[in-house]
Amino acid sequence: MFSDRLRWDAATNPLAVLVEKKRHAGAEILDLTISNPTRAGFEYPRDEILAALSDPRALLYDAQPRGLLSAREAVTEWYARRSIAVDASRILLTASTSEAYAYLFKLLANPGDEVLTPRPSYPLFEHLAALESVEIRQYPLRYDGTWHVDFDALDRAITSRTRAIVVVNPNNPTGSLLSAEEMDRLDALAAARNLAIISDEVFADYAFRGGHPTLIGDRRTLTFSLNGLSKSAGLPQMKLGWMVVSGPSCDDTFNRLEWIADTYLSVSAPVQVAAPRLLACASAVQSRILERAKSNLAALQTALANSAFQVLHTEGGWSAVIQVPRTRTEEQWTLDLLREQNVLVQPGFFYDFEAEAYLVVSLLTEPSQLLEGIRRLQIL
Repeated sequence: MFSDRLRWDAATNPLAVLVEKKRHAGAEILDLTISNPTRAGFEYPRDEILAALSDPRALLYDAQPRGLLSAREAVTEWYARRSIAVDASRILLTASTSEAYAYLFKLLANPGDEVLTPRPSYPLFEHLAALESVEIRQYPLRYDGTWHVDFDALDRAITSRTRAIVVVNPNNPTGSLLSAEEMDRLDALAAARNLAIISDEVFADYAFRGGHPTLIGDRRTLTFSLNGLSKSAGLPQMKLGWMVVSGPSCDDTFNRLEWIADTYLSVSAPVQVAAPRLLACASAVQSRILERAKSNLAALQTALANSAFQVLHTEGGWSAVIQVPRTRTEEQWTLDLLREQNVLVQPGFFYDFEAEAYLVVSLLTEPSQLLEGIRRLQIL
């Protein structure tokens, strides 16, 4: 009686089973996978956040499919502080980036149509697409000391059913950024093949060399840039995301998006009313997150220098990829490390790395815990 959109009977993976067994036994696990900033020991502007949520306007219901103008103008000001011009009329609010993907898959694709996503990258895409009866086809990112899009493979992946190309900038977990040349080439390719671009920019404030990488602006093809409070303000519990629409046919696109958004009206009034103040105080925790990510990356590189382990080049985000000797499979590395050293990391195949052996760790991890975990990795 249930749909077959998802694999409802998928078995729990061996790593998750071992984690549960260890925790049940009372083991103290060094978790190097933490990606929730509210659990990573950062100091938040507590009073400002709580005050933002106490606004009495939150008691009123004002159903606006695009989102409250005050909240969209706050997003506009947030971009302006990054020297990016965005008109509030080109912004649509969602409850999360995941919901933005769901809206866009509904907007752009019919059941059975295809969306191209990068590999390696975040594993949620297949679930989001499956729930919309959309197929995912992957195109590879290649590593030769830095990461880059394999445009020949991307071009070959396009079929008559392809409707959009997803880019993640910076990518998760590789931390790679699209170069200006890659942005132009992607724009030209998508325009020539009449495809939309979905640019996931949730980690854009965490580019290690500064700036705010984005595809917002004059584009030759319809382009959707996604972001939200989860990463930009380190507030995943607030459930507010947004998309900025660039390129041709924006008015018609927004008319169609409003039909979808009006069906759900999922963004809560309290977070929309609080958005101006939440975004205004975001820089405090954001700077702390960025400082930790950069210092943890430097510490990782130092700790693993002149060893059998290599930290792959990264340009931003919250993750680091470590290439490990192929003396074990990735699954063996993660299981043995947890079983023998009580250290939890993620295997590269969680993110669809094409080859072995890679481990992924979070740069949000408390620094002394990260270094202790890496020490144990090297003695495994």
